[in-house]
Amino acid sequence: MSKFGELIETKVPVLLDFFAEWDEACKEMHPVLRDVAAALGDKARVIKIDVDKNKELAEALRVKGLPTLMIYKNGEMKWRQSGEQDANTLIGLVNEYV
Repeated sequence: MSKFGELIETKVPVLLDFFAEWDEACKEMHPVLRDVAAALGDKARVIKIDVDKNKELAEALRVKGLPTLMIYKNGEMKWRQSGEQDANTLIGLVNEYV
């Protein structure tokens, strides 16, 4: 869990994608998140977290629906939503916290 603290304690926004390999909606989000990461470059980080490999963290953050996306900055959650999102929406949301 301390590693998670290190991930989110940054001055640049961090977009977290909680996903599962077996979930179709999560699979559809992979190329979207690649586009978001490419568009944002060094202004933000995009990190994918497999809920099956990080059960404790997913439970602690009450991740129920997949995919669940969160934006953190300076260790504080700024935005959270479950379900698919399009690249432009995510880029716009992250840019609010740059």
